[in-house]
Amino acid sequence: MNSNQTAPQDSASVSERLAAWIETISTEDVSATTSATARNILVDVVGLCVAARDTDYVRAVKAAAEPGDHIIIGHAERVSPSSAALINGTAAHGEDFDDTFEGGPVHSGVVLVPALMAAGQMHGLSNERVMLGIAVGVEVLCRLALTLPKAVHKAGFHPTAVLGAFAATAGICAACQADRKTTANALGIAGSMASGIIEYLGDGTWTKRMHPGWAAQSSLRAYGMAKAGFKGPRQVFEGTHGAFSAFAPSITPLTDKLFTDLGKVWVMDLITFKPYPCGTMVQPYIDCAMALKARSVSTSGIKRIVCKTAEGIVHRLWEPLELKQQPPTAYAAKFSVPYGVALGLVRGHADLGDFTDQSVTDPDLLAIAAKVDFEIDPGNPYPAAFTGHVRIEYEDGRIEEAERGHMRGGAIEPLSRQEIDDKFRANMRFGGHAVPDAVLALCDRIAAGEGNDAIIRELGQT
Repeated sequence: MNSNQTAPQDSASVSERLAAWIETISTEDVSATTSATARNILVDVVGLCVAARDTDYVRAVKAAAEPGDHIIIGHAERVSPSSAALINGTAAHGEDFDDTFEGGPVHSGVVLVPALMAAGQMHGLSNERVMLGIAVGVEVLCRLALTLPKAVHKAGFHPTAVLGAFAATAGICAACQADRKTTANALGIAGSMASGIIEYLGDGTWTKRMHPGWAAQSSLRAYGMAKAGFKGPRQVFEGTHGAFSAFAPSITPLTDKLFTDLGKVWVMDLITFKPYPCGTMVQPYIDCAMALKARSVSTSGIKRIVCKTAEGIVHRLWEPLELKQQPPTAYAAKFSVPYGVALGLVRGHADLGDFTDQSVTDPDLLAIAAKVDFEIDPGNPYPAAFTGHVRIEYEDGRIEEAERGHMRGGAIEPLSRQEIDDKFRANMRFGGHAVPDAVLALCDRIAAGEGNDAIIRELGQT
């Protein structure tokens, strides 16, 4: 159905079809593989929250928080449910080291874990219900991303922020065992809370960091209002003024991607866990540059460095080229392919410590980044796959080249559970935590569905 057409009133709307599935979903419907994915998402998010807990942007969001008794992961302070969701979502996404979904792209764990942690405390849910809510919400977010490939970004919005509000609402409704009428209304309400523009790309400022947390806190309100009887539009997605038209006007939504085999095939199992703390599509380029460094290629005598790229990522990661070659802030550097290529060629790694105010002024890095340019590859498979390519052209005519057809950490080359746990430990230590294995064991208890919100509250003591 075209996004500008109105569905007949005697047929179920998109939100009503989702609500019908959510009403019947149970923990028995979630496979062991999907449960393992949800567990890894939880572990990844908790580690990221601790890694970012002493940053200036987390301190700023905390300072604006409302009082309450809900936990902030890794902090002693307690705040309101919505503030907890906002702070935890901001912290988890702040260093851009969180999971992503090729085909969107969207970041799911940083929306769903904060939302369901807060909902779990707010509604006294068992951890089994919390984990079900995470799985359902992640699945809805990934499928919504497949429904609107590239179009949300093209319209100037952040898909994680916009689609995350709907997905987290779906997750909370599933966890709280809402009936289909309540869920459909909650999704309708969430449509008026969905937001998040991508103007942060212009100057490397902070708003992208808060988007997952904003979506998470919005879902708490959407569910609460629907449960109390507030009504939302039944055609919030496909209506004339619905989300599809508002946030993705350039495309006819692929709604079959949203519903085909829903509940039978869990596309969330294809989620990518990042090896580097930067923009998703930058990462294959870093791997290419690191492969070249491993071959001991010279960084002297370089005429230029050319990277093949997808047209769909140019406006976010390549332009304006002069700004990307000399990022104005450490955060801006995370969304610069030239800077990522320079890290790989010069340092041979890209860690949290490589995206700092000191690193972005490193003359050795900037000298290489200034030589990095791009050419659009019309055959690039983005967003179905995130690829990388680096070609070094030397003054003497020599050429060194490397490319990757997929992103490391994704479906083709996934990180193992051990690698995810090691990433968790490194992030915990970066955030000043001395005994990460104790927190990892706590996460495993939550993921296994043990107990209730009392265990979640222990995360506030890390």
